[in-house]
Amino acid sequence: MGRMKTIVRRTFLIGSAAIVGGVAFGYYAYKKPIANPLLDDLADGEAAITPYVRIDQSGVTIITPRADKGQGTYSIQAALVAEELDIAWEDIQVDPGKPSPAYYNATVLGEGLPFAAVDESFLARNARAFGGVLGKVLGIQITGGSSTVPDAYEKLRIAGAVARETLLLAAAQNTGVARDQLSTKDGAVILPDGKSILYTSLAQTAAQIDPPSEVALKPESEWRYIGKEMPRIDILAKSTGTLTYGIDMIMDGMVHASVRTNPRMGGGINSYDDTAARKMRGVQKIIPITGGAGVIADNTWRAIQAVNAIEFDWKDASYPKNSNLMWKTVASSFTPKHKDSRLKNEGDVEAAFKENKVIKAEYRIPYLAHAPLEPMNAIVLLKDGRLDIWTGTQIPLNMLQTAEKMTGLPAENIHVHVQMMGGSFGRRLEDQYVRQTIELAQAMEGTPIKMTWSREEDMTHDFPRPMQMSSAWGTVKDGKVESYDLAIAAPSTTSSQLGRLGLPAAGPDIAIVAAAWDQPFAIPHHRVTGYRAPEMVPISSWRSVGASGNGFLYNAFLDELIHEAGADPLMERLRLCNHDLSRKTLEAVGEMSNWGSDLGPNRFRGLAFSLSFGVPVAEVIEITNTQDGIKLDKVFVACEVGKVLDPINFENQIQGGVIWGLGHAMAAELTYDDGIAEQNNYDGYESMRMYQAPDIIVRGLENGTDVRGIGEPPVPPAAPALAAAIFAATGERIRELPMNKTVDFV
Repeated sequence: MGRMKTIVRRTFLIGSAAIVGGVAFGYYAYKKPIANPLLDDLADGEAAITPYVRIDQSGVTIITPRADKGQGTYSIQAALVAEELDIAWEDIQVDPGKPSPAYYNATVLGEGLPFAAVDESFLARNARAFGGVLGKVLGIQITGGSSTVPDAYEKLRIAGAVARETLLLAAAQNTGVARDQLSTKDGAVILPDGKSILYTSLAQTAAQIDPPSEVALKPESEWRYIGKEMPRIDILAKSTGTLTYGIDMIMDGMVHASVRTNPRMGGGINSYDDTAARKMRGVQKIIPITGGAGVIADNTWRAIQAVNAIEFDWKDASYPKNSNLMWKTVASSFTPKHKDSRLKNEGDVEAAFKENKVIKAEYRIPYLAHAPLEPMNAIVLLKDGRLDIWTGTQIPLNMLQTAEKMTGLPAENIHVHVQMMGGSFGRRLEDQYVRQTIELAQAMEGTPIKMTWSREEDMTHDFPRPMQMSSAWGTVKDGKVESYDLAIAAPSTTSSQLGRLGLPAAGPDIAIVAAAWDQPFAIPHHRVTGYRAPEMVPISSWRSVGASGNGFLYNAFLDELIHEAGADPLMERLRLCNHDLSRKTLEAVGEMSNWGSDLGPNRFRGLAFSLSFGVPVAEVIEITNTQDGIKLDKVFVACEVGKVLDPINFENQIQGGVIWGLGHAMAAELTYDDGIAEQNNYDGYESMRMYQAPDIIVRGLENGTDVRGIGEPPVPPAAPALAAAIFAATGERIRELPMNKTVDFV
């Protein structure tokens, strides 16, 4: 039997009376309804009751408000609705929808709360629930934090079930056949005699029916899509090169633009001389913008060439001029004045230090750029009191609000059209490129402006992952890890990012110590302290945020302690682990990799474990130590997500996360001189080459009851697992990234 979900009538997002030809269904809100955005701009032949499913004469369209930047969220969202609504996979149409508080994220804020994922106490559970309420109150429509699946898993299935039940009631009303004698299949209601009535022909009747107050979700035994291998909705277009990304868009009458602003982030401008640029072929107009200038031309290449010909007199940066000074700033932050949090403080670390030899180490990781393949771009048209924006974004509602402030136009006159993105990794949680395009559009009202950053502008104006340092101390006793004291210093990603979005950032920044303070290891004397370094270069979320660096900082020193104790890296972690799901994850990766077996001459392995975004992930990396350097052979990954929704996409997400984590750990860093990022294109910002990529074997575990996301959790264990393998091969401890400062890779 399916689970019965009670939905109080007053909590539905109810629209106006039916409009002939169509109907839209959706999910319930809390006690105070949020306006249904589908009602704002209905075409002839459409109707809307609630926000997630629209049915008109062309078929069924599922609204997928979480952005797709290559991770497959449109397909997953569509599958959750389609599972309950009974639509044939090949008939599904998706639409990201317009920005609206109705599509608020009820999950994402939970990651910033001072409760470990393993904490199932009454207080922790209620705090997470309050995070969902706050998400609604603030209207946070955001894609990030591996929150799409946890937020949508039940919400969108209920949306589909409500739509299905309403259509069944409509069919019963039209035919006189009792509801319990009707069923659904592939976009139609099936009558007892086998005849079918298409959903499209029932829309007009369904629009006049109040949605039912209770719906039964299908039992797992009847699932057609969830848990099965599903072809991505975009796979054909991507495979044939016909998918339109934001950068591919073309509009009638469109002009092309590019901009330059101070590469010293936030530094401002004294003046500029555009004499040479004005004489260049194809240049139509040069427009001053905040912090720089933009060029309007007849194609993007000419716009970029011309804007680079402008002579700018930039102001200095407000932060330290070079990386050495930045490191000194972070190093000087391990003081009581900068103490931000101490969320882990168990046992008596000082007493343990007095009784045994203290092992100490310092680690550091650099700034890292997002560097997605598609540089920042947007098309903006301001015409007749209406503003239209076409771009890829993870924050569409915030972008609308920004445009409202910049133009003074009412929100109903501003339209954000979310496009498919060619990568992001957190980069499109920012909106400065759209702000610039709006400024250009305001200077050329009535003309569509397509603004594209050069790769150099994109790299030098990134909001990178922050640099971090750690100081760690610990002791071992009787062949076991006895104490672990970890101090981490970094600027606050949360404060920097939310400040630009105009959102509050109160209390300690959990990102500084994420995937360190909350690890499920019962070390007798265990302390983790976060220190907030002054903000220097403005920073932002980077795939797996604070966990991306702390996975390395925490695991690397834990490995040092385990080695000092003479213990086995897997067995000691299992002994210390006090969380059942994490223990099973470690056991699984040990079994997958045949841990402890002889790999043969010159072959070695390393292990790491991180719990981030509620997901335990264990990784074992096998390498060969060749005469020319380290060769990566295999990576085994086990992770616990509660439910694998699509095995193919799940595997791809994990493989991509491992490659992302390893490639950056091996070769990438962002350094600064005279306040400017020195790596301004891919030739200077290295990553893993295809010939270096290892085989990656994946196992998804489904022991937990909470359904989790997988986009970010594979990243944190990758670097420390590789570092552990390199130590096993060479005896060299890598305490600074990237690793190519210490070893060569082949």
